[in-house]
Amino acid sequence: MTDSPVETHVVIDDGSGPQAVHFQQWWVKEHAAIPAERFVVAGMDRAAPAPGVLDAIRQADLVLLPPSNPVVSIGIVLSVPGIRDALRGTTAPVIGVSPLISGRPVRGYADACLSAIGVESTSRAVAGLYADFLSGWLVDEDEDLSAYDDLRGVRVLPRPVLMSDVEATADIAQAAIDLAGTAPAVHS
Repeated sequence: MTDSPVETHVVIDDGSGPQAVHFQQWWVKEHAAIPAERFVVAGMDRAAPAPGVLDAIRQADLVLLPPSNPVVSIGIVLSVPGIRDALRGTTAPVIGVSPLISGRPVRGYADACLSAIGVESTSRAVAGLYADFLSGWLVDEDEDLSAYDDLRGVRVLPRPVLMSDVEATADIAQAAIDLAGTAPAVHS
């Protein structure tokens, strides 16, 4: 995303008052058990997109957002100045895969991260984080599609989204490509 040094820190309060700890301490050592109050990205004020990133987004045939953590993975990338604007400006469809099934992360602690930023742990809420550039959204096959009625310009496709093996993962990738062919390609 950038060649600049950028580190994510988490402000927590373990009973001794608020303190910032490195993201890896909170994620790996603490297993996100101590609620995050907020995330601080050190160095983001000096970050710029790595060479070629903006051109790659603008010239893409398809942009795929994987089912990664929407706050501390994709959210950090989107915080780099110019990247969100490039996604808004690309003529390529931007297709995302929800990282949640039945409101729970498939892996990791996305629910704890979403809670820290005041966002519900739902696929609809995560789609809302990307609504300004998203064309299509793959969600779990049991998802209630009526929750997406107000998400204008985004085609939502329910299907199995658990990457349980190579074949399931290939099926998800193919569904994203297929969705790209039917989703709106120009963003506002």
